[in-house]
Amino acid sequence: MLNQNKFQNYIITAVNAGLTIEAYLKQVLHCSNRNLQKLTRAKGIFINKKVAFLKRPLKENDVLRVLMLKDHDYGVTPENGNIEILYEDEDAIVLNKPPFQLVHPAGNTTSHTLANYLAYYFQSKNILTTIRPIHRLDRDTSGCIMFAKSAYAQTQLEDQLKVRMLKRNYAALVRGQIEPCDGTIHQPIGKHPTKANQRAVNANGDTAITHYQTITTYSQTCTMVALNLDTGRTHQIRVHLAHLGYPIIGDKMYGTRSSLIARQALHADSLTFQHLKTGEMIKITAPLPADMKKLISFYKS
Repeated sequence: MLNQNKFQNYIITAVNAGLTIEAYLKQVLHCSNRNLQKLTRAKGIFINKKVAFLKRPLKENDVLRVLMLKDHDYGVTPENGNIEILYEDEDAIVLNKPPFQLVHPAGNTTSHTLANYLAYYFQSKNILTTIRPIHRLDRDTSGCIMFAKSAYAQTQLEDQLKVRMLKRNYAALVRGQIEPCDGTIHQPIGKHPTKANQRAVNANGDTAITHYQTITTYSQTCTMVALNLDTGRTHQIRVHLAHLGYPIIGDKMYGTRSSLIARQALHADSLTFQHLKTGEMIKITAPLPADMKKLISFYKS
């Protein structure tokens, strides 16, 4: 089904001049062949206010007007549950994910995920949109996570993520005393050679870059570190800090369990992105969770 009332305008820049309309839709807007057929049948593509032919080459400053395809479902089963909204506009929503909760159904877990609860929230607002997380957080990691409200917004926000305009910042409490410094861990990450669910620094792995900064050393056995990512590999921060010799406290997979916290002490504390309509840079923060505050209090005492 098509939303007959909502179109999106795209002003063609010099970078994309020369592409055909079809190529622009596929390469820039990531439009599938199936959706391209739907748009063509619905007369949902205009160039400078005239019905467009897909093979027409684009010129700089052309205005391409594209009918937005309507979602059919949420992609998950809506389920009543608590969500903490940190930010919301017409294109995106940022939630504060609690620890011990999956972002999206996976494996045998099909309910009680953040996506299920968000779908219920949208349903209660009479908003029908597929749940589209822009990035990932591990089950036990807390903090900021962003979802797009449309395929168009997803494309734009993922593009921001690729060029690092959308920035994710984290706070971690690690074992050991890191001298005050800024540093970068540039080590490839791939599958662990013997443990199927783990990752490891691996010369044959994918490029992975983590920047870190020492914030506070609470004792000789605990340091608060701020981190941001240039890449988004599975378990990247956890693997890189363990490789550096400073595993995250409570990380049973890449370090050791802790009696003081039931998970790895890792929190996505802020997220910065460019507003899709105004161009304004928006920074969203999530307060440090209670279990990490308690851990800090222990090491300060």
